[in-house]
Order: sequence, then C-alpha cells, then structure tokens
Amino acid sequence: YLFSARARGNERDERLLAFAEVREMQPVRDAAGRLVAIPELENAVLLAFHAVQRQQARREARRRLHWNRVSVYVRPPLLARREEMLAIAERLAHASRRLGLEKVVIRVPLHEDPAQVPRDTAIDLSDPSGHRLTMTVSTPDDEPLPIMDDYALSVVRARHLGLTYVYEIVRMLAPPEPLPDFPAGSFEEYDLARPDENFLVPASGRPHGRNTAGVVVGVVRNFTVKHPEGLVRVAILGDGTREMGALSEAECRRIAGAIDLAERLGVPVDWFPVSAGAKIAMDSGTENLDWAAAVLRRIIEFTRAGGEINVVVDAVSVGAQSYWNAEATMLMHTRGCLIMTPRGAMLLTGKRALDHAGAVSAEDNLGIGGFERIMGPNGQAQYHAHDLAEACRILLRRHEHTYAAPGERWPRPRTTSDPRDRDVTIEPLAGPEGGGALGHLWSDERNPGRRLAFDIRSVMRAVSDRDSEPLERWASLRHGESAVVWDAHLGGWSVCLIGIESKPLPREGHVPFDGPDRWSGGTLFPLSSRKVARAINAASGNRPVVVLANLSGFDGSPESLRRLQLEYGAEIGRAVVNFRGPIVFCVIARYHGGAYVVFSRSLNPSLRAVAVAGSYASVIGGSAAAAVVFPEEARALANRDPRLAALRERLRSADRPDPAAAREHDDLYAGIYAEKLREVAERFDSVHTVERALRVGSIDAIVDPVRLRPALIEAVEAGLASESAR
Repeated sequence: YLFSARARGNERDERLLAFAEVREMQPVRDAAGRLVAIPELENAVLLAFHAVQRQQARREARRRLHWNRVSVYVRPPLLARREEMLAIAERLAHASRRLGLEKVVIRVPLHEDPAQVPRDTAIDLSDPSGHRLTMTVSTPDDEPLPIMDDYALSVVRARHLGLTYVYEIVRMLAPPEPLPDFPAGSFEEYDLARPDENFLVPASGRPHGRNTAGVVVGVVRNFTVKHPEGLVRVAILGDGTREMGALSEAECRRIAGAIDLAERLGVPVDWFPVSAGAKIAMDSGTENLDWAAAVLRRIIEFTRAGGEINVVVDAVSVGAQSYWNAEATMLMHTRGCLIMTPRGAMLLTGKRALDHAGAVSAEDNLGIGGFERIMGPNGQAQYHAHDLAEACRILLRRHEHTYAAPGERWPRPRTTSDPRDRDVTIEPLAGPEGGGALGHLWSDERNPGRRLAFDIRSVMRAVSDRDSEPLERWASLRHGESAVVWDAHLGGWSVCLIGIESKPLPREGHVPFDGPDRWSGGTLFPLSSRKVARAINAASGNRPVVVLANLSGFDGSPESLRRLQLEYGAEIGRAVVNFRGPIVFCVIARYHGGAYVVFSRSLNPSLRAVAVAGSYASVIGGSAAAAVVFPEEARALANRDPRLAALRERLRSADRPDPAAAREHDDLYAGIYAEKLREVAERFDSVHTVERALRVGSIDAIVDPVRLRPALIEAVEAGLASESAR
C-alpha cells in the first residue's frame, strides 16, 4: 500500500509512505549456516521501492518528495544476526537511490540465537546523508510520526538542490558511535564573538541548524587508535541552503576566523565548500570581492607558514571559492589535499553565465570543471571519491598518515605486526614479461645488467607495511604516470613513498610528432617531475620521504622541453634543498643522468643515499656511453678484429671489385661493431658500479636485497632521531 501523506501542522511536510507485509519466509543459508538471502522480504522491499519510484516519476523533478518511508511487517520469526541483516540491506541499498527515502523500517520477531525467544524488533535502515547506509535495532514504539522540524526541512531542501545538508556532513565526520570503517568523533560549533571581528568562540548549546551565515565552523575530533585523545581539526562547511553559499562579509569573516583558530590550535583545516561565489545583490557589490580577497590573503599566509588546508569538493564551487581551493591545495608549496566526488565541480564561471556571454562552455558544469574530464587528469584534484562518505574516509586515512598532534614533531608511529626484517626478495613482482619473485630483479642470472622492466608498485608494496593500506596521491594525473606517490607506513612510521615506474606505459590521447610514443620506464617526464616535486614539498617538515629509484634521467624530447621539463625538473632540486626532515634515496636497479643531480647528497645534509647490491650509478648508462662518448674506441676494436682483417685482405687481393664480398664485409663489420659497443658498455658499467659510488662518497651504503626493508626502516629512524636532536 502506498499513501500520500501531509502533516496537519505543516503543509510543507509531505511524504510518501509505503507499507508491505511478509506472511511466509524461507530464508536461504550457506553451507556454514549463515543467512545469505530472504527472498520474500527482499521482494516486498523492492515492490515498495517500485511503488515509490512510480509515484515520484509522475511529479516534476523540483516537486519530488525527499522524506519518504517504507515499512515492512514480517509475521514469521526470523533467526538472524545483525551483520547478516546489514549485508542484505546493503545489497538492496542501490535500488533505493533517488527515491527520497528517509528510512526503511523492518518490524520482525527477531532472535539472534536459537536459544533465544523471538522479540518484536524494529530494524531501521537509513541513509541520512545520501552516502552511507546505517542500521539501528531497537524496540518498536507506537508514537506517531513526528512533523518535520526546521532541521529536517533543511535536509529536504538541501536534497532538492542536489546537496548534502551541512550538519549531515558533520554527522558523517563525527559519528557519536564508531562505525565499521570510521571512528567515533565529536563536533563543537564555533561562531563569531562579535559580528565586526574575526575571532571565533564556541557556540555552546546552540542546536544544529541555527547558523545565521552560509558557512558553519567548528572543531572536529575523531578518536583513533593513534590518537585516543582525539585527532583534532578545524572544519569549515558551506551551507548551500543559504543563497547557494554566496560569499559576503558574514561568510568571509567566519572563514578567516576558522583559519586563525586552526593557527592558534596548531591543527589542519578540513573544508567542505559549497559556494556560488561572491554575493551578487542590489545592496552589495565590490565589497564582497574585497572580503573574498581578504580570505585569499589569509589562506596564502597560513599555507606559506606551513599550515595545512584540505578541501573536499562534493558540489559546485564558483569564482572566489574555486580560487580559494586552488590557493589552499594546488600550488607547489601547499601541504593540503583536494578530494573530489562525481558531484563536485570547480568553475570560474558557471555554464549559464558562460552561455549568456557567448563564451565556450560544456554540456554541464561537470564538463567544465568536474573530476573525470578536467581536475583528475590535470592533477589539480589529487584524490577521487565515489561519494561524500568515501571522501570522508580518504580524508581521515590521509590524516592518519600526516597528522602530527600539537606539540609533536612527527606523526605518531602505528603498531605494526609486519616484521621489520621481512625478506622482500620472496614477494611477488609484476612486469610486462610475466610475474615472478622480487628477488629476480637482483639476480645476475635472470636480470644481468639490471635492465629488466618491472612494476614499481610491486616493490613499493613489498617494502611497506603489509597491515597498512597505502593511499595513492595523483593516481589520475594524465602524463604523470611514470611517478607513483604513496602515503604509506614503513616499520610503523608514516612516510611519503615515491617510486619511479620501471616499465613502459601506453600514452592516452593525442601523441605529438616530436614526443615519445609511450612513457618509457625509468624516465621522468614533465608532469611526473612536477608530481615528485609537489610530493616532496608536501611532506617537508611533516614526515620522511623514501624514494625507490630505477631512473635513467629526464626525458629530453622536444615535447618534454616544450612542456616545461627543465622547470619541473629544477623544482625537484629546489624541493630537496628546502626539505626539512629525513630523505632516504634508494637505487634499486640503475641510476643515471641529470636526475642524479636533483637527488644528490650534496643538496641536503639530511638525505641518505643507499643502493641495492649489484646496482649501477653513473653520469650516463653504459650503452649510451659506448654509442655517444666512446664510439671511436668501439670502431678501433672492431677494425682490429681478426675476422674483419682476413676479409679485407681478400678484398684487397682480388683482381676486380666483388660486390658480394663487399656486402659481406659491411654486414660483418656492422655485427662486430655492435659486439664491440656491447663490450665497451659492459666495461663502462663494470667500472661505474655502486661500489665505486660508495668509494667516492656519492652514496652512504650498499644494501643486500634480503635486507632492503630493514635497511630502509633503519635509515628512516636514524634520520628522525637526527632531526629530533637538532
């Protein structure tokens, strides 16, 4: 049965109420007795969803209802555990999207153990934020449905606008009870002490939804294993239900005050913006732009001093807000990150305004500044989340890697069960030539000359802690694929782990005639160079950097030079010179060229360079040296070869020219010359080994492959101890 209901005391409170009944059940269980399906119950829920969907489809999009409810009454008793019911509910959840449901209520005689007597139970399934299914189990009550209050009406209005209400985001960031994938937290709202000052004070006792500006500010804490006292941040949240978050003095004062508060507390800022840009009204104008500029200056001052601002874009940001996001997260010196969802877009001008002006736009705002086509491929958005709930999880995971409590120099180490001395040579290694063990990379029999192409993520995964899932930054950056940046743990310590991809990668899109047709392994291209420089800058003063390098140098093609390779390569050198903290640079195969310079020990006394035994380190690789620097030596060796001398003598003694013999001579010479080039290359490589680099002081130590992981951990810990002693 489907009812259209309107509250007597509030005509704006209109809902669809669906009721269904299940009189027979035959639960499906697996071989272990676990409940996997309840076909009759699931069918009743889906029928109710379909009824709501049909009715919603008959309404105009802007008049669809957003606080509807489905109630299912189950008559037979059910033996089921809560986690089994949640698994079934999650399977049904995707069918409830865009129905505007407040919750699904299942009333059933439930017992979780065969020895128990079934009890009348209400199972409430809700997704108040539109992004995370939650389940509560309680005793049913007979109270009538309460009329929607102002808060619920604000939630509904936000949903009408395609937004998540600001205080629902607060509930996601700081759930009162821990969730399976998110720790419990608390939120204390702040507001201006005086309307003409930027100083914020706690808004003690103020109910949620009583904010008077289009921005909500507060201090959020999450109680994690690392930080049981609370992982503290200042949160700034845009309220799109107030003039789409338009920015005027009231909003800008609160944002500037929030940055001041974060500076006083010594904590990061987490920003969830929703903004249509500077306020446009008949009674205010350029002063709103001046206020936006004042916030821009405050962001610049805060980030320049090492402050961290993280931005989550789940809606449209226009004009000033987009510039704020960029200033906080996109520049070379910034430490914060930018996370985007499929609903998020960053625009200078919205589509309607662009179309009105006759400018170039796209089919919608997402086509102008969304993640998939714009902000992900260009690397300005650093993480992609499927929805706002995942964005919150990514944000908290990043804080677990980067958060240093006030008064502490480094992020706290985590407890790890992964042995420090684990042998990485037996870990799996992926590559274009098939799989194998990581030890094959350092085997003279399987990989002579250390030229085997391999997947760098295999090495990064092998050395990092097994019980800590790494978080990859800039994973969607197009043309920057030859560098990989992870937030990871090494021996429990949080590190920025950088790897240089060591296998050829295909290029996407148009390939210029003066550039490489693929991204060659062991090479830094312009945007991968920029990625490495930004990663080093972001970790400076916060956590160690560990670089796993199989690096032949920077790409020198005309395309790369046109695309600022010199500038971005130089940024790596500047980042290393300016870095505050330990840098561990490890040569895992070969290391040559100009890239050697930007990671030299001469740049920073805190840089410790090590190399895996059998690696090569030189100004240029052996094959390139033989072909470019020593070709005359190879020619001389070829000309002295006895095989060639005998043939030349035969040609000289012939009565007349012999074209066949001449061709034989040229073919023989080419083969012998190639052979001598290889000999010169091998001799060059035999001289320029890591043993020589150690003797001349270019590296600090040579590491046996079996001890690679413990050696990296020891280098990180020695660097942290040295820095802390300063």
